[in-house]
Amino acid sequence: MTRVGIIGLGYVGLPLATAFAEAGLEVRGVDVSAERVAEVNAGRSYIGDVGTDQLAPLVASGRLTTSTDGASLRDCQAILICLPTPLDDHRVPDLSYVTAGGEMTAANLSPGTLVVLESSTYPGTTRELLQPILERDGRRVGEDLFLAFSPERIDPGNREFGVRDTPRVVGGITRECTRRAKELYEHIVEVVHVVSTPESAEMSKLLENTFRAVNIALVNELAILCDRMGIDVWETIRAASTKPFGFMPFWPGPGLGGHCIPVDPFYLTWRAKAFDLTTEFVELAGRINVNMPYYAVSRIARALNGQHKSVAGSRILLLGMSYKPNVGDMRESPSLKLLELLRAEGAEVLYHDPHVPDLVSHGLRSEPLDDDLLGSLDCVVIATNHRAVDLRPVVDRAALVVDLRNAVRQSLGGDGSGAAPDNVDVL
Repeated sequence: MTRVGIIGLGYVGLPLATAFAEAGLEVRGVDVSAERVAEVNAGRSYIGDVGTDQLAPLVASGRLTTSTDGASLRDCQAILICLPTPLDDHRVPDLSYVTAGGEMTAANLSPGTLVVLESSTYPGTTRELLQPILERDGRRVGEDLFLAFSPERIDPGNREFGVRDTPRVVGGITRECTRRAKELYEHIVEVVHVVSTPESAEMSKLLENTFRAVNIALVNELAILCDRMGIDVWETIRAASTKPFGFMPFWPGPGLGGHCIPVDPFYLTWRAKAFDLTTEFVELAGRINVNMPYYAVSRIARALNGQHKSVAGSRILLLGMSYKPNVGDMRESPSLKLLELLRAEGAEVLYHDPHVPDLVSHGLRSEPLDDDLLGSLDCVVIATNHRAVDLRPVVDRAALVVDLRNAVRQSLGGDGSGAAPDNVDVL
């Protein structure tokens, strides 16, 4: 196998394309965004996990080319679909991108091509949605083409585990489909774990992220209870973490972000209804996590009340807009919900984030974190604790800090417990 096509050049597709090109394969990337295609073809990366110095030589050598035209896939031996699977406004799975990727693939298939879906989705998508599209015109999976599912496991900003050292799960429609998929991924990962069906592979991804969502919901609910009881939730979790077995720490916050963790549990609960089952435990966790931005705003309002101010008319700075520290990824970021809720309450909301220079859709740009700004604010809300932001001057100069991440106590030394400065309210 020498030529791999990748549909979708976002947070999943571009690192994958880079990995295959670095392994010596020829990669053809396709994306609907002409801007993205132009950037890649110029050797410039727009994804934090792929450096321009890493991408540029691959493009210059011709091992990685991109286009908006699906016809560039026609002589590829493998085509990987790496497209978004969002929820609609009613939290129902939207597979329109995957369907479009399937149609593009079907229109450009060569005999014997391996097709792999990587997008996070509900069990049954590969077999029930993608296979019929690919089998049009009399083609048969397992004979004329080969089809498998292998869930992406990209963690933006993770310097410890990248593409190569994160094991791959693969499950094909037939044994030969699975074998070919395993052989493909062995070019770029150290461990490939084979399962018997694509449904098992699809479910494994939902389990991974539902596990995290449920445990985060547990500590979020505990944070609310600890607040009412006057107990430090951060100290409590840290104490429980000293047990060397049977416990894994999760931390509270203003809500879930990223594409997978806020979305995947809803894919699971939606699919379960087709089997006459209500996943009550998972749905409860979803409700708790969705409610956290509202609880965070109530904590901001309470802190302002302690200064004889209201949210309405206050000048509030959100510190950190991306969904996790040290990256610019805005997908499902709870900071966006905080922005919306605070504005609805009548606050003037600004933000600072070294990884997010502007929010065009909200008419905002990242403000310089200087003395003049800090002195003009009624409240600073630490929504994402970026390593690049020095919190000492924020604490020294801001009238009020609401810390939704326990970032102040961690940055000022110690183990993150103990008393916070008088002007800091910790979630």
